[in-house]
Amino acid sequence: MLSLSFALPTSAVLAQSFQSPAPFAVLLDSASGTVLYEKAADELMAPASLAKIATALVAFEEIAQGRLTLDSDIGISENAWRKGGGVSGGSTMFAQLNSRVKLSDILHGIIVQSGNDASIALAEAVAGDEPTFARLMTERVRALGLTKSVFRNATGMGDPLQKVTARELALLSDHIIKTYPELYKIFGQREFTWNKIRQQNRNPLLAMDIGADGLKTGNIDDSGYGLVGSAVQNGQRLIVVVNGLKTARDRANESRKLLEWGFRAFEPRRIFEAGDIVGEASVFGGEKGRVGLRAKGPVSLLLPRGSSERLNARIVYRGPLTVPVQEGAEVARLLFTRGEVKTLDIPLYAAETVQAGTLQSRALDALMEAASGWVRKALGRNG
Repeated sequence: MLSLSFALPTSAVLAQSFQSPAPFAVLLDSASGTVLYEKAADELMAPASLAKIATALVAFEEIAQGRLTLDSDIGISENAWRKGGGVSGGSTMFAQLNSRVKLSDILHGIIVQSGNDASIALAEAVAGDEPTFARLMTERVRALGLTKSVFRNATGMGDPLQKVTARELALLSDHIIKTYPELYKIFGQREFTWNKIRQQNRNPLLAMDIGADGLKTGNIDDSGYGLVGSAVQNGQRLIVVVNGLKTARDRANESRKLLEWGFRAFEPRRIFEAGDIVGEASVFGGEKGRVGLRAKGPVSLLLPRGSSERLNARIVYRGPLTVPVQEGAEVARLLFTRGEVKTLDIPLYAAETVQAGTLQSRALDALMEAASGWVRKALGRNG
């Protein structure tokens, strides 16, 4: 992996800071992708019912692909009823054994009531059984570029191999909000009644006057109290993730504090305009030795108001690139860090096509690459 680095100074006033007692936390600005705060954001943790966000994703995708509709009937098997229904003692929508429930109601049961019975019934309807559905959950988040999270069931019940990260939960939630805006509205519903039993949404942010409209809470012994939430103020959407807290009150308070801090303590900063060449990558055997790199559009960040921190940026790619390099191909990533915070990670694309060069230029590139390889080996032996 090759990298090019540069630094952009921010304002030279004392930086504002925030510290959360949550063992795991992320605060993400949806529009720019800027991470405003992180703590153990890439460490694996038990998701509890936060896993149901991925369960909902699979359902939303099945609807989008036409394999299911909101009117599809979902059967409540004995397995779903015993493992996740009223007799189980866990969170449930109280669906009746051997009944048929429309998918629209199943989704409300999963999202609003955190129903384990609804989650298992959906898994069986989509994939035949829950373990197969869990593998499908993992495959779907991998397709979004989320490489660490692994799901073993549709409910979030304890399993030593079921792990997620706070960062990936934030990115997953952001994807759902942007891709399925109509279905996402279910996450903001304050209550749902099924089988004559009315249940309140467990998300405490929905009852606060902070613009919250989703997403999900979770709690098992292995996870502590966790929450993924989203709120909008003045057109700006922030997504917060906390997990590992000791009480439900702690997760409510910390989530609110993070959101309020994020809305007031940051300001937007345009880093690159649309079409700007942000750097170059080396090309092996090409008619040109380097190719310009650009983002798909303008690159903006949210930075702390009055911050004295330096914003560091790195262009990272596996190189040198091999020809032909096609214009518009994703070939690198632009990584921003602010102190210890991984602020932004976006793809970069080749600004032009580079074809194979002459035989002489390719031979020279090969010689240079071999020489650099010898240097790397020498440094490895001596370092």
